[in-house]
Amino acid sequence: MPVYVALSNLTEEGSKTIKKNPDRIKEVNKDVEAMGVKILVQYALLGQYDFINILEAPDNDTIVRMSVEIGSRGSVQMQTMPAVPIDQLISDLKE
Repeated sequence: MPVYVALSNLTEEGSKTIKKNPDRIKEVNKDVEAMGVKILVQYALLGQYDFINILEAPDNDTIVRMSVEIGSRGSVQMQTMPAVPIDQLISDLKE
């Protein structure tokens, strides 16, 4: 199944929400998984982005729907991109 990387930043509203209710992060994760996207790993970051998620989804359409839905809530801004395994990249380059 395709893998994706999602980098995200909390909005001011999102920061207030998780400060008041840190468990909201896990609640949103359940929403994401209900949309057909599996969260393989998730980290909070220090720096330019607040979170990185490594995701698995059946296709780009599923990722787009999830990204738009979560982004439309106003708590987070996401940048989502497909990830190509290195072995796949090497194989593609040899063709």
